Amino acid sequence: MSVEELEKAVSELPREDLTRFSSWFQNYMAEEWDRQIEKDLKAGRLDKLIEEAKDDIAAGRYRAMVLDRHTR
Repeated sequence: MSVEELEKAVSELPREDLTRFSSWFQNYMAEEWDRQIEKDLKAGRLDKLIEEAKDDIAAGRYRAMVLDRHTR
């Protein structure tokens, strides 16, 4: 199935099925992201960034992240 065929099929889904598909796809993409991060970690591609972050923390060059957008 081509991307164009997939786009057409998704655009024709009834609202309830589209909502269900959207939820599934978001979970799929989150899992794919996790798999890629794990792969990059194992390959050492993030080592430099991790070391830089550790150095910044040790030197006090960081700020806390706001994780809940409603608390700003």
